[in-house]
Amino acid sequence: MILSRRASLMLGLATISATAMPRITLAQSAAPTSFSYPVEGGQVVFHPVDHASMVIETPGGVIYVDPVGGADLYRGLPQPSLILITHEHGDHFDLPTLQALPAVAIIANPAVHGMLPADMQARATAMANGDQAQAMGLLVEAVPAYNTTADRLQYHPQGRDNGYVLTIGGKRFYIAGDTEDTPEMRALEGIEVAFLPMNLPYTMTVRQAAEAVAAFKPVTVFPYHHKGSDVQEFARLVEASDAGSLVVIANWYPRGQG
Repeated sequence: MILSRRASLMLGLATISATAMPRITLAQSAAPTSFSYPVEGGQVVFHPVDHASMVIETPGGVIYVDPVGGADLYRGLPQPSLILITHEHGDHFDLPTLQALPAVAIIANPAVHGMLPADMQARATAMANGDQAQAMGLLVEAVPAYNTTADRLQYHPQGRDNGYVLTIGGKRFYIAGDTEDTPEMRALEGIEVAFLPMNLPYTMTVRQAAEAVAAFKPVTVFPYHHKGSDVQEFARLVEASDAGSLVVIANWYPRGQG
């Protein structure tokens, strides 16, 4: 884990002030398994699961984001009230995993919604880029997620896939999905925590991701979906910018990156 300047981060029951700590690096095996942020009415707790999958506890219920890899990966974690799916690729959308999880509400981009069996569609909502919805007492905004580099356009075409901004207890949390540093990302405002992908050829380089952070200045940023990328270099680039963001390198690959 790397902590750089600005804001504070609650790890377990301990509150660590970024301004009171030196920049530190820990091996991923020593990284915390959950990250908590106070909001009105309680806390938001993030549990990295694997690659792009995470579990989010909120005062209104529990959200699973892009759950893949089988239900066993979620054993011991709180049960979901809502599932968010960003797009159709197998590291984000896995029908057998969804079928093995509790039958709760689903929000997905229209392409994934169309791939769901009828019983899942009955409890699913399709959200296109720009749509907003209320769920579990929080606001869900679907934001564009797409490639902008010429030789990557085939991976995530503009208009198909979603990222999500969740407004929970007065704070905004951004889950980017698979995307490059789009104008829409750079124009985001008031983001408390951002999760940004960085791996080639599918998403961003670490430099693109750091430049995006310098543009929209989240209070805290997690690199995720970063298999094979130099996340330490990402942290150095953010630290060297004027973003003032806290970089947290969590263990997104507990089973290794092989």
